[in-house]
Amino acid sequence: MTPNTTSLKLPHRPLGKTGLSVSEIGFGGWGIGKSMWGPTEDHESMRALHAALDAGIDYFDTAYAYGHGHSERLIARLFKEAGRRAVVSSKVPPNNMEWPGRARSRLALVFSPDWVRLSVERSLRNLAADHLDIYQFHVWHDSWLKDPVWPDLAATMAALKKEGKVRNWGVSINNDDAESAVNLVKTGLIDVVQVLFNMFDQSAADALLPLCGELGVGVIVRCPFDEGGLTGMLTGETRFAPEDFRSHYFGGDRLQETCRRADALARDVIGPKAETLAAAALKFCLSFKPVSTVIPGMRRVEHVTFNTRICDGAYFDAAELAAIARHRWLRNYYL
Repeated sequence: MTPNTTSLKLPHRPLGKTGLSVSEIGFGGWGIGKSMWGPTEDHESMRALHAALDAGIDYFDTAYAYGHGHSERLIARLFKEAGRRAVVSSKVPPNNMEWPGRARSRLALVFSPDWVRLSVERSLRNLAADHLDIYQFHVWHDSWLKDPVWPDLAATMAALKKEGKVRNWGVSINNDDAESAVNLVKTGLIDVVQVLFNMFDQSAADALLPLCGELGVGVIVRCPFDEGGLTGMLTGETRFAPEDFRSHYFGGDRLQETCRRADALARDVIGPKAETLAAAALKFCLSFKPVSTVIPGMRRVEHVTFNTRICDGAYFDAAELAAIARHRWLRNYYL
């Protein structure tokens, strides 16, 4: 079950020191899990998955928490139907089902060694795979490195690597704190990080991205569109279904403030390099050398078409990034 590496239709970047090369745009698999994003149909998700693979996307990011394995199983179905595999990453959910990771939580209740091993086996079954290219902790807090359970967890991570079940370990960093896993990265046990990074929340550029560049740790960027806030598609009248988490994320006066700030940002970034705010959002992330791939969610074929079209190498230079930096907006709408 070796990932296919012959399709290079899209520009590729090294995933840190893992030895893997991945497309600049990857497939974010949260939305196809049929949980928290409103009505989603599997037949439409499968069309998007096939379109992504055909377009040259060869990094697929999923998690057991995305529909209790539903997203994982759809990706396994893709590989079976296509007759070839790609690089795939999944995540071990916190056993206490608490996002984000918090210092007050005991590691034994979040990522006990037994829970991590059980989760690996479950993801292997869902993905119909004999190994996981990348397996990420779905939350993290660096205080856990001082927890009595940490040495046993680190030993389990090493054992699963030796057994060949996990090729590379990663961490999906808390949405509200890009530096909450910096010390974990410094241990050398983490090969890949996934972090929220976009034109509003640029905090990952302060310490995390330079550290990963220095240590050769691959960087996966999630939420490049700020859950839709940076697509240019939202208006003050936009409404979401009650089961769609964005009904909370953009609740109260948040939507109006987001639209106001997005409009101001659009005036600075739309131009020769980016015809739309959404294109600028993706190009912003790819303008940072430590970034390996960006994983917008793609539930429809048109999402795939748009996202893959922007990989033209015409990204923002230092002066342009300095102008975008003036639009930094730190807030946490996930709580």
